[in-house]
Amino acid sequence: MNAYTIRIANWQDDGLALRGVRETVFVHEQHIPVELEWDGLDMNCLHLLAVDSAKNAIATARLLPDGVIGRMAVLREWRGRGVGGALLLRLLEEARKREIQQVTLNAQQYASGFYAKFGFQMAGKKFMDAGIPHIRMSLWLS
Repeated sequence: MNAYTIRIANWQDDGLALRGVRETVFVHEQHIPVELEWDGLDMNCLHLLAVDSAKNAIATARLLPDGVIGRMAVLREWRGRGVGGALLLRLLEEARKREIQQVTLNAQQYASGFYAKFGFQMAGKKFMDAGIPHIRMSLWLS
């Protein structure tokens, strides 16, 4: 079943669910050091949480006050079902509501095509972060 919902999450109330998705994807699957994942910025971010019909956390993303999108993570069994795209569209909607004119992100290089489908453009050279090739991308919002 592909039923899921996306909602704004509160770090204090939903932190366990948000952390669970991010640790599964970034720390366990991608082997990103835990100290790099927990950067201390989460308390000041807008977080989105996607849950399945049983209310299990399946994906998350965050938006920093300066328009930086990050920590987009979708559990493996939910990839390819449109959850990532739905999360990104909701983040863009929330950025517009906050009158953010430009959003940026550091895409893992393999995912740059995904972001390009939503209008993001490369805004720099490839760089390494946590041993993974990344590219900075940006999108002007209207």
